[in-house]
Amino acid sequence: MQEIGTVISTPEASSTKFSFVLNQEKGLVRKGQFVQLQTEEGILIARVSEIFKTNRYFTRAESVREYERSGKLLPDFFPVERWEYLVADAIPLGIISNGIQKRVTFPPSPGLKVFLADEKVLSEFLGLDENGLNIGEIEFHNLQAKINLTRLFQKHCSILAQTGAGKSYLVSCLIEEILDRREELGKPAVIVIDPHGEYLGFGEEKYSTKTKIFDENNLKIAAHELSANQICEFQPFISPAEKRELARIIEKLKEEKIVYDLTELITAVEISDIKPNIKAPLVSWLNDLNSTGLFDKVTKPNMDELVKIGQLSIIDLSNFVHLRDKQIIVTFIARKLFEARRENKIPPFILFIEESHQFAPEREEKFQAISKNIIETIAREGRKFNASLVLISQRPIQLSVTALSQCNTSILLRIVNPYDIKHILESCEAISSDIIEMLPGLKVGEAIITGAALNYPIIIKVRKRKSKESPKIGMKLEEAVLKYREEKKQKLEDLKAFS
Repeated sequence: MQEIGTVISTPEASSTKFSFVLNQEKGLVRKGQFVQLQTEEGILIARVSEIFKTNRYFTRAESVREYERSGKLLPDFFPVERWEYLVADAIPLGIISNGIQKRVTFPPSPGLKVFLADEKVLSEFLGLDENGLNIGEIEFHNLQAKINLTRLFQKHCSILAQTGAGKSYLVSCLIEEILDRREELGKPAVIVIDPHGEYLGFGEEKYSTKTKIFDENNLKIAAHELSANQICEFQPFISPAEKRELARIIEKLKEEKIVYDLTELITAVEISDIKPNIKAPLVSWLNDLNSTGLFDKVTKPNMDELVKIGQLSIIDLSNFVHLRDKQIIVTFIARKLFEARRENKIPPFILFIEESHQFAPEREEKFQAISKNIIETIAREGRKFNASLVLISQRPIQLSVTALSQCNTSILLRIVNPYDIKHILESCEAISSDIIEMLPGLKVGEAIITGAALNYPIIIKVRKRKSKESPKIGMKLEEAVLKYREEKKQKLEDLKAFS
């Protein structure tokens, strides 16, 4: 182990904080780095919270000013360099004694030597898993961040960051780890709600045999499978009286064992004996729903196609224009997944929802938050059935507090918006104020993992991805301009050729 310093006596020293002076000849330490000490109780692991540089010759402002006024410099008179030193503040995290972790109840003694944390000891202390998902390397340590799959996903996970901080890149690494996982270790099914086509690269090259993509041509809802409650979920404007009549008609059609689409259901309503003041608005609402083009006689995809062990299924919503259409699709798929898993008809799954603030918004009216209810239901109850949820968002303040608070693990990349930061602190129990303070200073590709996935928070540098980037993203602005110019030029040349 590398010795880096010595614990010093300070008035602020306690069981929750201590300071040590660094021996710069033996090595430096960085803010956020883990260190260890051998105490009477066992091995104490601590995280460096701050580092200060000080020099006794520069402590008195008036003395420094007077020397500068005389035209002389302090180093001309005194051995300034010999009296410059670094002091680090550290937060004790826990004690390891005979393989058992305990909380710190007594401060370390002044004079104790401080060492860089041993990799094996640190891995055990943090709760890393040799067979876990390797998503990067712990900052300042030559230690891969291998996270246990169950601890990361079973109680749900949130991935939050501002635009361009690397959320989708990180999610791609997580998906790669699941797809590359050995069969004997357990490979859950993975479903990704992809509003912008950011994960379509999985359909090419390395992961093409493990990936299925469902676009607007392969996303249909069988009307005859829907109850009146579900239809009203898609169309919240239907009144209770209209809902009762709709339920009666649907029940009659099901008794006749008729396979129908939404157009045929509308016809059944029109020829029914419902009162005109109920029939007219009900037909209007159903026609409005039918205009989306999402309904048919057969559901696409069916659950057997969508959910398979070790398969990635991408719900590509990038060609849908209206948010309501996207929410209807997400509502239907999420509910089918949850109900099928609850009845053990499909394998355990992980549902990744990109732009989750669009599908589970915090402050929108019911008709603008169609999918919010089922997402919150999975967040509350999914862990009991191994139906896991991953909420991905760049606007945490717009994301449902109920859903976000149920995510026991948070992976946080760079966030600078103070309102988003405040919302995260209030919604996520596992996040402390010292972690929150680090968020604006993170670089692209750096992330903080905190919560149920680990015993203690860590900062990681996300590893390089293996999958291909989506063809729908990644083009630089300059390249896009040049491509557009060339395409326009080619069109003009083609027109001239035919004129």
